[in-house]
Amino acid sequence: MPRGDGVEDGLVAQARGGDEGAFAELVDRHRSELRVHCYRMLGSFEEAEDLVQETLLRAWKGLPAFEGRSSLRAWLYRIATNACLDALETRERRVLPHDLGPPETEGPRMDIPWLQPYPTGNDPATAAVSRETIELAFLAAIQHLPPRQRAVLILRDVLGWPSRQTAELLDGTQASVNSALQRARATLRQRLPGHRLDWAARNHPTGEERAVLRRYMDAAERADLAAMADLLAEEVRATMPPYPTWFLGREAVLGSLRASWDPAHPIGRFTMLPLEANRQPAAAAYLDGRAFAIAVLGVEGGRINELTAFHDVRVFEAFGLPMTFPPDARLEGGRPRR
Repeated sequence: MPRGDGVEDGLVAQARGGDEGAFAELVDRHRSELRVHCYRMLGSFEEAEDLVQETLLRAWKGLPAFEGRSSLRAWLYRIATNACLDALETRERRVLPHDLGPPETEGPRMDIPWLQPYPTGNDPATAAVSRETIELAFLAAIQHLPPRQRAVLILRDVLGWPSRQTAELLDGTQASVNSALQRARATLRQRLPGHRLDWAARNHPTGEERAVLRRYMDAAERADLAAMADLLAEEVRATMPPYPTWFLGREAVLGSLRASWDPAHPIGRFTMLPLEANRQPAAAAYLDGRAFAIAVLGVEGGRINELTAFHDVRVFEAFGLPMTFPPDARLEGGRPRR
C-alpha cells in the first residue's frame, strides 16, 4: 500500500540521519520502474541493473542535499537519467542485426553491443510500469536517438511528464526540451511504420498472441516447416543476435530453417518453454537439452511479423532459466524444475 507524504517525510528524515533501513524502504518501491527506465535508456538489461545500483548509491550519498522541493520519485528519476547519460558518453548504442545494413553471412559478433530483451512475465513488480511500453521494436528505434533526445522522448512521451518538469530534470529550458522532442519524434517516424507511432498501453500478451506462440513452439518442436509457414507474415523479419545475419520475407526465413530442419541431417531436438519478454510473447528454446535461444515474437493480424531470437545464452540468467533442460523434464508452476 502506498505510504502517505507524512510517512515518506519521516523515512526521509530517518534516512538523512543515517538509517540505511529507512533508505532501503524508501527506494525499494521505485527500484523496478527505475530498472525499466534505465533499460529504455541503455537497451541492456545487464547494464540497467548496474545503473540502478549506481543511482541508489548516488541517492544515498546525495540524500543530505535532498530538500523535498520535488517528490522523491522525481528526484530518483533525475539521478537515474543523469547516470544513464553519463554512461552513454562512453558506450555505443545497442542495435539489432538489421540496424547494421544488409544481411551478413559471418559468424557471431560478440564485439557488437546488441540490444537485449527484458523479462516481464514473472516479476509482479513490473505491473507498476505496465502502462508504459517496452516493446522490442520501440526500444530498437529509440536507440537511434542521441542520448539527450532519448531521455526527453522517454520522459515526455512514455512517462507522460510535462515539459516544465522534464526541463527541470535535465537542467534545460522548456524550449530546448520541446525542440529535442520534435527532433526525436521525427526520427521515430523514419524508423517505425506509421501505424506504430501510437504506443498504446499493454499489460501482457493477448489471447491471440498466446495462441500464436503455442503454434510457434509446436512447429519448432516438430520441425514442421508447413506449420511455420502458416504462421509467418509475408514480410516477416527475422534476426538472431549476436549473429549479424538477418532475413526479410517468409520465403527467406523458411529457407534458413529448411537447412536446419532437414530430416536427413537434423541439428537436434528442440524443447520450447513459454515466456514473456518486453510484454510480448516469447519462448526459450533448448536444443538437445542445452540453452539455445530466447525468441521474442511480434504478432500482428494473427501472424508473426517480427521474430528476434537472442542466441547469446547469457540472457537465460536474466529470465531465471537454467542452462540445461532435458527434453523429457517436467515443469513446476510453469517453470523448469531445477
